[in-house]
Amino acid sequence: MIRLSELFFTTLREDPAEAEVASHRLLLRAGYIRRAGAGLYSWLPLGLRVRRNIERIIREEMEAAGAQEVLFPGLLPREPYERTGRWTEYGDSLFRLQDRKGADHLLAPTHEEVFTLLVQDLVSSYKSLPLTIYQIQDKYRDEARPRAGLLRAREFTMKDAYSFDVDDAGLEASYQRQRAAYERIFARLGLEHVIVSADAGAMGGSKSEEFLHPTPVGEDTIVRSAGGYAANVEAFETLAPEPQPIEGLPEAIVRDTPDTPTIETLVADANARFPREDGREWTAADTLKNVVLRLTHLDGAKELVVVGIPGDRDVDEKRVEVAFQPAEVSAAEEDDFTANPGLVKGYIGPWSPSGAVLGEEGATRIRYLLDKRVVDGTSWITGANEPGKHVFGLVAGRDFVGDGWVEAANVREGDPAPDGSGPVTLERGMEIGHVFQLGRKYAEALGLKVLDQNGKLVTVTMGSYGIGVTRNLAAIVEKSRDERGIVWPREVAPFDVHVVATGKDAGVFEIAEGVVASLEARGLEVLYDDRPKVSPGVKFGDAEIIGVPQIVVVGRDAPEGLVEVWDRATGERQQARIDELEAALGR
Repeated sequence: MIRLSELFFTTLREDPAEAEVASHRLLLRAGYIRRAGAGLYSWLPLGLRVRRNIERIIREEMEAAGAQEVLFPGLLPREPYERTGRWTEYGDSLFRLQDRKGADHLLAPTHEEVFTLLVQDLVSSYKSLPLTIYQIQDKYRDEARPRAGLLRAREFTMKDAYSFDVDDAGLEASYQRQRAAYERIFARLGLEHVIVSADAGAMGGSKSEEFLHPTPVGEDTIVRSAGGYAANVEAFETLAPEPQPIEGLPEAIVRDTPDTPTIETLVADANARFPREDGREWTAADTLKNVVLRLTHLDGAKELVVVGIPGDRDVDEKRVEVAFQPAEVSAAEEDDFTANPGLVKGYIGPWSPSGAVLGEEGATRIRYLLDKRVVDGTSWITGANEPGKHVFGLVAGRDFVGDGWVEAANVREGDPAPDGSGPVTLERGMEIGHVFQLGRKYAEALGLKVLDQNGKLVTVTMGSYGIGVTRNLAAIVEKSRDERGIVWPREVAPFDVHVVATGKDAGVFEIAEGVVASLEARGLEVLYDDRPKVSPGVKFGDAEIIGVPQIVVVGRDAPEGLVEVWDRATGERQQARIDELEAALGR
């Protein structure tokens, strides 16, 4: 019998100062976790029970999909990650350390390398494939800004599975099995999800899909159309308009535009002093914004690039990170402009009266990358690379060209889906799972080959499938809560029933113990609040914030054989006879 009086547990009456989102606040207040450091959390008994329930669901579905469980260390040697290039690619997010002999190690952010090497060690023939193995293990990433409790921590628990197949058809079949298992897992966890195309990032591979849970606190943006298109904003591809005729367009003209270093001031000045001949007002969409970015490459080398986007758009931080990965991206600083006087801050453009500045041979050799909307024949107002001057009627494909295209501009409601399925909508989402078709990247780097049916050595093809266990726990709290506390779904709740004994009558507590014993005999897991000197109000408040799905209050009517049953999700309360309690609980 698990008694609250003996449980290592306490609740907090006030919201912790460091809690930023509801899940962080409630898990701390309800006694599930405690902060151990920035992005680091200790787990108390209640929290561990929920974690293990989530892990149980994952294990059941992984095994139903044919996966076998293994377990790797969290501390790993440098050498496998050096061979795949990720010792460097992970940059500052990798926890690196040395042992007493000076050998380099890391705390694993992910385990592709050691999974691959284990299979290489044990598998030599196609007869052992297909194979899918998985683990539930802690991961470590040195987040620059750990925040939101379990949603962005530096130590977190993941389920990662890897499939190994002899050919691409086998990989596709393994991928679909894992994808279907994920849908079952999230259905059992009670988490709505949208499957979206995603960028593979440092993982690599040919195909990547994320399972995103729609929530206002999500760090991702879901882009989808009514016609079925769905993608993470980082993977969204701009639908370029058709090029326009250039012949007959008026020549570009440079105009004095003093004190117009921003798009807003430029548009206002253009409308006041240089109205359009067609009577339409100039808008930000008529301007070409040129944003200077600093790239820091893995070897430490720095490079400036200029990104040209329509002036009614902004650079999207996540999209630009993906566009230039694995380089680190930041805004250009004052010393960058000092070192490159051809870039006139506030008046940057791809052309100037003295000749091309960006995007052509002989020009300032800073890469100039354009948004896909800047197609040939489009006409723009943009900087003339002289203080207080802009050029009007600068035509793409005639007056300037880029060094390539870049997906850097923000995506907006109503933008056309790239598959032609209509305008898109945007909503915030939280990544709760990610599946990849890795292909042969890691197998080639680490030499994983098997003999095929013809006795020929072939490189194995791989898939990778991750679920954030602790992140999913937080996602459930974000979704399943009310103003009083957590409301756990039945499958993951720490207990099935929370029995609360109230009052000072010893007989009531004896009856409550009998109720608990009876429920446990029926196979239910019960938390019993037997604290004798705690007021009913405090007990009820604790029961509500803890969030067990059903609460049974044993109080003054208990001697007459009556208890009160609360449904935590609906708030419904009803009186029930003790001898009919199982039926009242729907068990």
